Amino acid sequence: MNDTATSREDRNKALVRERFEAWAQGTGSPFELLTEDASWTIEGRSVASKTYRGRETFLREVIRPFNARISVGLKPSIRGIYADGDVVVIFFDAKGTARDGEPYANTYFWLFEMHDGRVTRASAMFDSVEFNDFWVRVAPAEA
Repeated sequence: MNDTATSREDRNKALVRERFEAWAQGTGSPFELLTEDASWTIEGRSVASKTYRGRETFLREVIRPFNARISVGLKPSIRGIYADGDVVVIFFDAKGTARDGEPYANTYFWLFEMHDGRVTRASAMFDSVEFNDFWVRVAPAEA
C-alpha cells in the first residue's frame, strides 16, 4: 500500500471517529459527514430498509422519526473502524432509552464511501428484529 492511500485512510478514519465521539458526547453526529446528495441504504428487511437519496431525505424519513421515539439519546460504542482506500467500515453498538421507558440496544455495521472527507454513499446493517419492534412499539413524540 502506498503512503497516499494510507494517509487518506487514516484521515477518513479520524474524521469518522471524531464524529462518533461527538455523537457519544451529544455535540454532533456522523450524519454531518454526509454530502447533500449522499445515498444511504438500509440493508435487509427492516421497516426502514430501502435506499434514501439525499441527506435531507434520510434525516427526515429515518433519523428524525427515530430520535422522536427516544427519550434518552442513543450513545454509540465503537468496536472497530476499518478503512480501505475511500471506504470506511464502522462496527459499533448503540444504546438508548425509548419513550416508553424500555431500553433500545442494537449492533450496527455501517459502510461509508468517502470523497474529500465526506460520505457520498452509505450502507447500514443492524438487527432488524430489534429495530422493527422499537419502530412499531414506540410512537414518535409530536414535533
